[in-house]
Amino acid sequence: MSADAASYPRLGSGAAPLASFPGEKGGLLTAGAVAELLGVPVSWVYEQSRRGRIPTVTLGRYRRYRREAILAWVAELEASADQAV
Repeated sequence: MSADAASYPRLGSGAAPLASFPGEKGGLLTAGAVAELLGVPVSWVYEQSRRGRIPTVTLGRYRRYRREAILAWVAELEASADQAV
């Protein structure tokens, strides 16, 4: 395991500050990192990706996620929920 990989939180380790996630500097996140960021199961992230509901970067057979796009998507969901009330 590289030193970089050791510095990131492992799934199931509890909530971590948003700034400690991979992709914070513009890199791509894995489904596992997005799941931990959102507090949902990895299977939910993959399902939302397949349905086109979550912003996804497809690299061949791999799906990755831009942290900024995920956070903007959550903000958009919150804004539309606020308007519905």
